[in-house]
This record gives sequence, C-alpha cells and structure tokens, in this order.
Amino acid sequence: MRKWINFAGLMLAIGITSCNDDGLDAITTVDSNFETGLDGWSAEFADYSTETDTAILDFASGQALLPTGLDTTQHAYAIQSMNRSDDVFMFLKKRIKGLVPNGTYSVVFDLTLGTNYPENSFGIGGSPGSSVYLKAGASGIEPGVKLVNKFYEFTLDKGQQSEQGEDALVLGNVANEREDAKYALVKRTNADKPFTVKANAQGEVWLFVGTDSGYEGLTLLYYDRIVATIKEVQVN
Repeated sequence: MRKWINFAGLMLAIGITSCNDDGLDAITTVDSNFETGLDGWSAEFADYSTETDTAILDFASGQALLPTGLDTTQHAYAIQSMNRSDDVFMFLKKRIKGLVPNGTYSVVFDLTLGTNYPENSFGIGGSPGSSVYLKAGASGIEPGVKLVNKFYEFTLDKGQQSEQGEDALVLGNVANEREDAKYALVKRTNADKPFTVKANAQGEVWLFVGTDSGYEGLTLLYYDRIVATIKEVQVN
C-alpha cells in the first residue's frame, strides 16, 4: 500500500508542473543561486558612447563571494560599472529552451539582491539607491548590444530609467532599505504584475535582469538569487 501511495503522490506532483490536455499550465522554474557557477547567465553593458574610454567605465562581472556584512561563504553574480554616460544599463541574460514554439507565457521574477545604497543617499546626477532602477524582462529575441551612431544601445525596449518598456518591467530600485550604507539582501518581484512573452519558433525565451542608472557614479551589485517562474497561458 505504501508504494502505491508514494507513486500516486509522485504522479500528482508531476501533474502540477506539466501540461494539461490543452497543452496549458506547463510551468518552468529557473532558480539560480550561483553557488556552483553562473548557471547559463552572462553579463553585458549598454548605453554608453564609443568615444568614452572603457577603462574609466570600470566594467566588471562574474561569480563572487558576498561582501562583508552578508554571508561571505555564499556566492552571487556580481556586476559593476561607472556610469559616465548618466544612463548605463548593465544586465544579465539567460536562454530558456524547451518551451512550446510560438507559445505565450507569463513570467514572474523573484530577485534577491545584495546592495549597500540607502534610499535617501545623494550622488552626482541622482541617488545611488533610488536613482538606479532594477528591471526584468523576457523576449523571444536574444537581448544584446548594438552600435548606433557611435553609441552602444540595448537591442530590446527596456524603457528609460524609471519607465518600463515593451520588453521589460521596473521592479523598483536598488536601495538597501536601511538608513546607512551597509550591505543588505533585498527582494524584488513582479508577482503582482506577471510579464507576458511569446516564445520564438524554436521554443526559446531569453530572460534578462538589469539596472538602468541615473546615478553618475560606481554601482556594484550582487545578484544573490534569481528565480523566474514561466507559465504557459491561454491566448484569447
């Protein structure tokens, strides 16, 4: 009897995350904590001029231990840039395969971010906390960087700074929810506003998360965990 109960429970669990007869309600969950590597995520930088010396932009990214004040035995995906253009967009992207070709999906992001920038802090051009906007989005087209009139632009529509775009939502800012400049892990989500995306003909969707900065200084952030729940939806 116990074997039957366990088997039935297993089948029920599988049914929760698989398709129904209409091919709907399939759920794919991406859960990256970067303890063993970058888990298919890669970093890029956009919205700066070719006439700017990249040496002074301080672009850097990769797996790193969390900083002092957090759990320094745990890893994250660290990314930084010096916002000389007053508009640098630094982002991570990841390809998701195995979806229904041309299917429509909702995406909910749950991000955990290590940051030390207070909400009410001041800096050149804006606050290093409240003037750096965290965005997340998805597309059937790979996000990247293109050169337009001596300017490296993001290839999708992310919106400008505090504004959302066709391919991205604003999840808030990077403030540490403290009064001082100490590191904290903050959570951001779009659970109340799932993002809708159409997979491409190969059944692929590209996810991306990033920051659109109005602060003209150095921003260093630690993506401690990125969870994306991708669910197939009915299109009327």
